[in-house]
Amino acid sequence: MIIPSHKLRILVATKPVDFRKGHDGLAALVQNELGKMPFTGTVYVFRSKRGDRLKLLYWDGSGLVMTYKRLEEHSFTWPTIRNGVISLNSAQFEALFSGLDWRRVQAPTLHPPLLAD
Repeated sequence: MIIPSHKLRILVATKPVDFRKGHDGLAALVQNELGKMPFTGTVYVFRSKRGDRLKLLYWDGSGLVMTYKRLEEHSFTWPTIRNGVISLNSAQFEALFSGLDWRRVQAPTLHPPLLAD
């Protein structure tokens, strides 16, 4: 899979969407229902009603990229259904995309060294 850069913003739409929507339909949803701009490079993650499928939408600078994934044996772990979005860090996104419980993932806190060796 093409993994988005760790510096990208990743937003999960918490409400299930109609999975018949393609690039333009999801971009319109981002703009009209979520109040966000779909052409900024932010990765938008959408869930199906059953929770076993996800779609990613993001602008890579030359066009909209849409990725679709279906889990065969279980469902993704999703946030509580409500209107709006939640933000994930890159480690949480990797866990979600792999079908793991992203809520258990915490990015390490990095501290610069106090003194140079």
